[in-house]
Amino acid sequence: MDATAPAYLMTMPLHAITEVLGEQGLRDRFALEIERLPEADRAVLGEALELAARLHAEQRRVREPYLNHLLRVTIRIIHYYRITDRDVLVAALLHDSVEDQPWGIVGQTHRSGPPPREQALAALAERFSPRVASLVAAVTNPEYDLDRDKDEQYRAHVVESLDVDPWARVIKVSDFTDNGVGVIHTIGPKVRRAATKYSPLVPALRELVARADTPLIGEVKAHIFAQFDLAEKRFAAILDN
Repeated sequence: MDATAPAYLMTMPLHAITEVLGEQGLRDRFALEIERLPEADRAVLGEALELAARLHAEQRRVREPYLNHLLRVTIRIIHYYRITDRDVLVAALLHDSVEDQPWGIVGQTHRSGPPPREQALAALAERFSPRVASLVAAVTNPEYDLDRDKDEQYRAHVVESLDVDPWARVIKVSDFTDNGVGVIHTIGPKVRRAATKYSPLVPALRELVARADTPLIGEVKAHIFAQFDLAEKRFAAILDN
């Protein structure tokens, strides 16, 4: 069986595509997922994907290009969460761009001075839409106070930010799923680090997803809750060792 055949590719779990076909396989799956969208939306999403690829070109996530993570987060939102809102998908592709690569967004070739996050958000608002910039801002981690626990600050920010932005919950939950449920696809110190960071966040995310204003249908929420259950089992197994 040809693993690149469209019908087969559409049945493959996202991490299986990653392992077997790599970045190109995820790009092909993304293209298949957005085929049904209006041509104008496909064009904008293609632009966002290539921007993400350029910005994160030098980044890796242990064993893989960083872009793979961004593709999986976005494909999950389309396929499993059944969301085709263009702004949400663009923001998903770019959800780490302001946090990690604000210099590239504003055209700075050298990283000098404080990260130009506000300028980067303004650039995204102009290039895509103010809503895209707002969604990216909502899932961008703040600069941390070095005198306080970093993970506690992260979790407090997530809860506060998602409390007021239901659509940002969609992006963050997909991001969490890739990092949390997907912890079994990584190796080394990152495994225990991820379990320590994300395990205490599960109850808060569960409550946020359950809210009536979270823009996901009941069947999708049930799928997400099952993913949370799986993540908690994996975190417990890691932290018990």
